[in-house]
Amino acid sequence: MAGLTHQFLSVTVVLGAVQLINGYSFNNCILDVNSNRTHFNCINLKDKNMTAIIHDLPRSVTSLTISKNQVWHIPNNSFAHLPWMQNLRLDHNRLRIIDQLAFQNLHQLQSLNLSFNNISVLHPSLFVDLHNLTFLSLTNNTLKQLPGGIFSATLNLNTLNMSQNLLTNFSGITESLSHLRNLKKLDLCFNSLTSLSSNVSLPTSLTAIYLCRNNLSTLGCEHSFLGLIEVLDLSYNSRLPTMAFEGVDLGRINYLRLRSTSVKVVAFLNISNINAGSVDFSGTGLKNDRLLIELCRLLKTKVKWIKNLHLGINGIKNLTTDTLNYCPNITGYLDLSHNELKFTNCLHFLKRQTYIKGFNAEHNHLTTLQSCKTQTQNTAFKYLEELTYRYNRILSVSSHAFYHMQNIKTLQLNINTIAFLHHEALKGLTKLETLRLDNNLLTDLFNDTFEDNVKLQTLNLRNNRIAVIFNGTFHRLGKLITLDLGGNKITHFQPSGLDGLKRLSKFYLDGNNLKQIDSSLYRVFQGTLTVLDLQSNMIRFFNGTEIMSPFQNLSALRDLKLDGQRPHGLTLLPRAFFRGLHSLKSLYLTQNNLIALAADAFDDLTGLRFLTLDSCCVGVTKLQPGVFKNLRNLTILIVENMGIQNFSKEVFGNLTRLSVLHLNRNIMQSINVDALQNLTKLQYLDIRGIPLTCTCQNSLLQNWTRNNPKVQVVLLYNVPCQHDAKFKFYNFDSKVCYIDLGKYLFLSTAVVIFLFTLSPILYVKLYWKMKYSYYVFRSWFGEKWRRLREEEENCEYDAFISYNSFDEQWVMEQLIPNLEGNGSSFKLCLHHRDFELGRNIVDNIVSAVYSSRKTICVVSRNFLQSEWCSLEIQLASYRLFDEHRDVLLLVFLEPISERQLSSYHRMRKVMLKKTYLQWPGSDCTNPMQAQDLFWNHLRRAMTTGSRLKTEESLKCDVCVPAESEETKHFETSDENDYLLQKEN
Repeated sequence: MAGLTHQFLSVTVVLGAVQLINGYSFNNCILDVNSNRTHFNCINLKDKNMTAIIHDLPRSVTSLTISKNQVWHIPNNSFAHLPWMQNLRLDHNRLRIIDQLAFQNLHQLQSLNLSFNNISVLHPSLFVDLHNLTFLSLTNNTLKQLPGGIFSATLNLNTLNMSQNLLTNFSGITESLSHLRNLKKLDLCFNSLTSLSSNVSLPTSLTAIYLCRNNLSTLGCEHSFLGLIEVLDLSYNSRLPTMAFEGVDLGRINYLRLRSTSVKVVAFLNISNINAGSVDFSGTGLKNDRLLIELCRLLKTKVKWIKNLHLGINGIKNLTTDTLNYCPNITGYLDLSHNELKFTNCLHFLKRQTYIKGFNAEHNHLTTLQSCKTQTQNTAFKYLEELTYRYNRILSVSSHAFYHMQNIKTLQLNINTIAFLHHEALKGLTKLETLRLDNNLLTDLFNDTFEDNVKLQTLNLRNNRIAVIFNGTFHRLGKLITLDLGGNKITHFQPSGLDGLKRLSKFYLDGNNLKQIDSSLYRVFQGTLTVLDLQSNMIRFFNGTEIMSPFQNLSALRDLKLDGQRPHGLTLLPRAFFRGLHSLKSLYLTQNNLIALAADAFDDLTGLRFLTLDSCCVGVTKLQPGVFKNLRNLTILIVENMGIQNFSKEVFGNLTRLSVLHLNRNIMQSINVDALQNLTKLQYLDIRGIPLTCTCQNSLLQNWTRNNPKVQVVLLYNVPCQHDAKFKFYNFDSKVCYIDLGKYLFLSTAVVIFLFTLSPILYVKLYWKMKYSYYVFRSWFGEKWRRLREEEENCEYDAFISYNSFDEQWVMEQLIPNLEGNGSSFKLCLHHRDFELGRNIVDNIVSAVYSSRKTICVVSRNFLQSEWCSLEIQLASYRLFDEHRDVLLLVFLEPISERQLSSYHRMRKVMLKKTYLQWPGSDCTNPMQAQDLFWNHLRRAMTTGSRLKTEESLKCDVCVPAESEETKHFETSDENDYLLQKEN
């Protein structure tokens, strides 16, 4: 077992040379889904670290492309974990340093491309493990020399390309290669070699060597040095002279290129043993008839037949009728391209070359092709099949321009300036199969333009200025298979403009000005058309109502392009627009500014396999449930940059064969995992550029993308979180999303219900205690407790009087005169007299309680109903019970039953714990005496200390009324009318 290095990549299993990947998603590379999970591309990356780029690739990789990156260094063992690699591309990077063991363990490697880098030095043992290498490219680097033994282990090397370097020592190169018994092709073009001098011979297997664009001034090699070479390119060595070839065996050469050298070809043929028909005479200075005739005469003495004669790039301006008469019979092609020919005189210079098959006159100065009808007919062009005039300046083609060339099968007049094509220009070309008139200035085609071209199969009229296709234009082209009218200005076809195209299979109309699709035009080829390209026209629909489908009878159509309609796109897709296209395999609808996609838009496309809707819509797009319901054969779906905000499970519900899905550059913040799980054949998912939120809403998606064993999520580890690009989607913390919320909700609900049940009880029993505690805490927090405790022994008042306003008369007329007057020296605190103005009332109460040695509560029924009075007694009772200070005195102004006291448990506790006084009522036998005794007991209680004793036995006789059920809990057996009672 060998694991992928990243923690979220699944395990891979190796079985011999086959490795099965159980799950995959990669940091920097993209797997080619058509490669059976073995071909990877790592292109246009910012990372400069080779190890970081490929560290997570599986062992099963057989083909890897790392191109157009910033990589400059390949460290040792970079590819050691990829032992099955066969093809490795490292071109177009910035490589400068390759460590000695960089390619260690690549025993299966067959192709290595290191071209277009900055490599200047190679370590001698760099390729030591590449025993199976057959192709190596080092093109476009800065190598000056090869270290000895660098190719000692690459015995299977077949092709070596070291062009565009700075190599100067040819002998050193041959020493490095001499042992390679399988080397066939060696490319050393664009270097700085000056000769082919060498101490060792070339490998016997070498058949092709390219030495163009060096600084060769001599060959300097032995007679047999090039004896086995078949292809030799010495072009663009301007200093190479004719005599450099003297004594050199070129007997096996079948193609020699001498373009732009100093070699005089006539002299060269006289001193060399080369087959004269193997020399490419292009660019050898044959400017005029004299030189050409001299060459032809020499050739004729050496060979009777010559296959191809290359005379391009020679500056030839004119050819007379007799120029080529002295040449051997040409059985293949005559190349006169890149010369300065201004006219060809109906090719009369070929009148004796009766076996020629092709003529190439591209890149000349031709301005017109004249009529040949008046010339005497002959059999010179009996075998001529291909005629090329492209890249000239031809303005017009006259009638019967090819009249005597009836056997031509391929005619190339493209890339000229032809504005006029005579309606009889192509007369006589009855065997023509391919005609290229693209990239000209044609405006009109006539109904007899192609009248004789009955065998034409391919007609290319792209990039002209044709505006209308007239009736009968193609009526004779019954065998035409491909018609390319793209890039013109066609606005319409006349009713029978396409008549005659009975076998048309591929029809290109892209880049025209068509505003509608006329179904009647396609009736001729409705059963044969397979490709229809209508992209970048001006087709537009303004309502979605049902129309008769313009494609209804195109039963064989497989490829339909409607993307990029100018200038505003299709806008709408009419209902049943694609009706009848049951055989359609590919549909392109990109860049069309569609307002919406109806749920039945693609219902008729049951055979569709490829659908691209890239950037097809305007604003936010909502994919209707079931919009792809009939596309059960779809394998590739591109919905990139559509403005999709969300989609339901039903959108992709029936795409059971979908293998590739592009969702990138949309605006959804979350993706429904259920919708993806229905795609059982999915292998490739692209979600780059989507602002996914890293929240619990996407926790299932995160888990699915990280652990799915079948789907490659493209560059998952580079997908950022929406809120901050520094955080990555694949590893945001989702643990909290998997907590059992039901359990916690149950517990929290149970607690809440319990608290709601308990709160009324607590309110009744503990309301005042909690309220009191709150105010005490406030005071404590304000550091009032400390100040009050320090002043306790030096109190400002003797007693704080707590009473209800309804009892104020008794306080003013009885209490104050008896405690502050009549010889008494007590100082009382009264709220209406001594509370500080503007201060919080609670703070005033707390301050009064703690700045007084005693608190006297004047209890009545009104007192019990007052919240503030209750607070005052609570504060005083706190000092009594919690601080154990004897500060509370209870004075009852009237009898109060136990039932009325039942809800004041704190006061009842005081009555059971402390002495309390009962104000003598009017029913006492001697009220004056009883009141005097009341005041004496009260004064005496006020003078006692504040420390609470644990037990007291003091009893006083008081006068009380006759016994009753309401008052019996206050009475004793004493004979007096007053009661002073204390119970522990």
